[in-house]
Amino acid sequence: MKPMVHPALEDITVEGLLYALSDPVRVRIYAEIAASGCPQICSNFLTVSNRTLPKSTLSMHFKVLREAGLIRSEKHGVEVRNVSRCGEFKDRFGDLVGSILRAYQDQASRA
Repeated sequence: MKPMVHPALEDITVEGLLYALSDPVRVRIYAEIAASGCPQICSNFLTVSNRTLPKSTLSMHFKVLREAGLIRSEKHGVEVRNVSRCGEFKDRFGDLVGSILRAYQDQASRA
């Protein structure tokens, strides 16, 4: 298995964060990870918004979130545990990610 890439704090960009959160499925995945406060395994997200996701698609979404710097993933046996890195870059980007999540939540509640 290839090693998982986690960008250094100084390599996280606004563009990367915005791209990663531009997909509704990734926003929902990230919002659940960030809200949980504990590591979440990838298989918890096989169904998102009442849609079953293929494992390959789910892996791609986690890769985008990880490479943008939004999550940290660690392999434990056959599971990959994911935690939010939001606290790490809060000083640099303020509440940018929180604002995006609230905007998506507001949009979803109106739909």
